[in-house]
Amino acid sequence: MNRRLRHVLLCLLALAPGFATATIRPDPDARLQHQLRIESLRYGIVGQAVDISHDGKPLFQGVYGASDLGSGQRVAADDIFPVYSLAKLFVSTLLMQLVEQGQIDLDRPASAYLRDLPDPWKAISVRQFLNHTSGVAEYYTPEQMAGTAEANASLPASLPAALAVAAARPMQFAPGSRTRYTQTNYLVLTHLLETHYGQPYPRIARERILVPLKLQRTWLGRDGLPAHGVVSSYLGKDGKAQPAPDVAWPAYAVGHSALYMSRGDLSAFLRAVAAGELVSKATLMQLWRPLTLPGGQRGEFLSGWESGDSGHYRNVGHDGGTVVRARILFGDTLDRDVYTVVYLTNGSARNVWSRTLVDDLMGALAPQRFPAQALADRIAAFALRASDDPQKRAFAKTLRADRSVDKPQLERTINNTGYALRETHGADTALRVFILNTLLFPKSANAWDSLAETYEAKGDDAAAKAARRKQKTLSAPTR
Repeated sequence: MNRRLRHVLLCLLALAPGFATATIRPDPDARLQHQLRIESLRYGIVGQAVDISHDGKPLFQGVYGASDLGSGQRVAADDIFPVYSLAKLFVSTLLMQLVEQGQIDLDRPASAYLRDLPDPWKAISVRQFLNHTSGVAEYYTPEQMAGTAEANASLPASLPAALAVAAARPMQFAPGSRTRYTQTNYLVLTHLLETHYGQPYPRIARERILVPLKLQRTWLGRDGLPAHGVVSSYLGKDGKAQPAPDVAWPAYAVGHSALYMSRGDLSAFLRAVAAGELVSKATLMQLWRPLTLPGGQRGEFLSGWESGDSGHYRNVGHDGGTVVRARILFGDTLDRDVYTVVYLTNGSARNVWSRTLVDDLMGALAPQRFPAQALADRIAAFALRASDDPQKRAFAKTLRADRSVDKPQLERTINNTGYALRETHGADTALRVFILNTLLFPKSANAWDSLAETYEAKGDDAAAKAARRKQKTLSAPTR
């Protein structure tokens, strides 16, 4: 097949509804590299670096886009990315090591290991801090994240000062009852590690993670970063990628932020975790067991790792500033059929969540294994084209005939895709998706509720009221 014909077929694959199920299947490397181009165009991603492995063996490595818009420098394979809150995975791994050694009990109060913990937090367990169910307040304000010299200087000067600021603020909820993500949790856990080892946290992480895994392009904090090869960071504003605020995190914050890594180093860390090199697989499976909170809600974090489902796989991982993500996907064991995924970007014009990017990539890689993710990508591609009512009905017919997912999953996938597109592309694009859901599931109150909510956000009162009436009729109890 010549290159021109191959390019045309790839474009058709990306654009045609239902074409992903056709018999033409380019090789995975070409398909995934093309998917990076799709994501770049769809969301205005500046630069991307991706690494996917299966059972420890590389499946795909790709880069696309710019490391810096000003110079036009292209992303290189060994570029350093700020990975933000992925720093928490180091802290979690170090704590899991102590759990495995019997030196830390996650269900004991953290105050059993930290005598100087603020009094209001004395009964909060280590697990609750680890899983963001502690209820403690944040130690900084949104205004302090502006990235200006004044904002940076206003951050608490020391760890004791930061903990005192957070402890002086009201608890957000009773410990263990809900999930609320705060960086304060990981200040406590970093302090616990330093107290246990009697060493600064960067030295602990270096001796127990960086050196054993030979990670040579990883920095905890900005000190020592090379002058070249570090990508510039961007944030979407008014539909354009703008330089991101330059928050100068204090040294005590490196357990929850200010981590810099190359794609290769982050992938090596994930593969080592999944292979049981840092914590045994048996301990990981125990610590990653699904968690249910007292109110019946599913715990969002398992020993500090964000949890979810991807087709028949469970996934654990974390995002960093919404722009990067690390994920491990597995079934009922870590001994076989395990994927590790690293998806790094330096920002996008539309502030797309990294979970969307990873899902799209996995759907492109293996649509039979990740059917809902492949389906979501098809729905997004459809919604992002101008479409009239006949096109909506034709696409609805295509989805109705699709047997890759069951009907409840199809409705959820369409609904979730609509909300994701509403965040990145606005109400008009999302409406195409929510209308599609009402065509497919006209008796679903939830489908009409999402449609009404989006009309309300758009300011279309008449359409919103009509959809809301339909939703209320379907929600009314039957006699």
